[in-house]
Amino acid sequence: MTGTAATLTGFAVSAATLRALASTEPSAEGTRLIRAVRRSKRLLLLRAVLDAVPGGRAAEAADHWALLEEAERHDPGAVHDVLHYPATGVWAEETLRRLHDPGGPPPDLGHLGALAVAAALRAGITFKTALRPTGGRLALPTLGLLRPARPGPLALTERSWDPEDPAALTLHTLPGGRTALDDLDPYRATGPAHPASARPARRLTPKGHKRWDTQWSGALTLLQRYDTARAGEAGLLLRSVVPLGGGSRSSGATLPAAAGAVLARAQAPPALAATLVHEVQHGKLTALADILPLHTADRTPLHWAPWRSDPRPLEGLLHGAYAHLALAGYWQRAALYGARGAWAQHARIRAQVAAVLPVLHDHPRLTAAGRQFTAAMTAAEQAMDELPPPGDQHATARRAVERERRAWCEEHPELAPFAQG
Repeated sequence: MTGTAATLTGFAVSAATLRALASTEPSAEGTRLIRAVRRSKRLLLLRAVLDAVPGGRAAEAADHWALLEEAERHDPGAVHDVLHYPATGVWAEETLRRLHDPGGPPPDLGHLGALAVAAALRAGITFKTALRPTGGRLALPTLGLLRPARPGPLALTERSWDPEDPAALTLHTLPGGRTALDDLDPYRATGPAHPASARPARRLTPKGHKRWDTQWSGALTLLQRYDTARAGEAGLLLRSVVPLGGGSRSSGATLPAAAGAVLARAQAPPALAATLVHEVQHGKLTALADILPLHTADRTPLHWAPWRSDPRPLEGLLHGAYAHLALAGYWQRAALYGARGAWAQHARIRAQVAAVLPVLHDHPRLTAAGRQFTAAMTAAEQAMDELPPPGDQHATARRAVERERRAWCEEHPELAPFAQG
């Protein structure tokens, strides 16, 4: 949300933590910082929503918040999980946007009650309230959906959620942890920041859930085998995966508002593991930028990115290079383990990153922190020379990327100066 980052004060990023984050390599300090930034940003956003509620709805909002506070006294962890669930951030940003735009669609303030009820149910406290379902469904974040038999307000108590009840649709949990496969929450992937090439799937069938379970388990096995640190990082930073619809052109995406979520297409375990590595980096960089601006450039698309055909703004180029740097490291480790085709993946992706790092590092709109960050990215890329691929794979990949750069410059002659390091 525009303006939120300016209120995130009190965070200090040491030079060592900045270097660790820039390298993309997981670190305890970096992970703690990312999680702390996300928590603070979410609480500030929720506070902003409460402060913006119009007078006519203030008492209702206060009642919902009081229920959240009561639940927190009994089970702080349950309330934390509900309020910091990725889809809650999307709802909060969308609601705040609508509260400040009287001419637009009305805000969904009733969803605050759904958050409170979900927290109260998980905390196991006694309560009584009434909420109005939307479209015949009442979303209870981190739990699932209720489908009441009759229209109108729904009376809710501590006995209202029974996963065995046919009226309940339970949120699916993926094997191996607490990561949810979210095909239910109405705010799992909405809002103006939603990428057009990444559309969330509708509710999956049991067969679809089973397919995801198999692919997810396989992806986690590969991550743990090839890169234990990145597997651990994903476990700490990912709370939900939103399955993409079959027509989505993207294999994965992230929404800045949905911290801790990845949108991903069902895919074979090796591809899914790589998607998770890639998308986790976007989430890390977004959180870092909330407290430490790395550049002052605007959103004008000027730059060549070897992984895309369209010109990219500096922000997009930085994000892409950062995520691909992590992928290059992941595939290098996979190759050293003996994964088939991994050296070719590593060489190609590393060559792409190496081609744009000089552009990033020398960009005049970088802040001092941005220069330190891109310098550390460059050092991490160059350190990969210690374990090069066999033969001339790296040199071959670099030549291929240079050919792609020349072709792109011929197609975009007015932008050719922005493609040179």
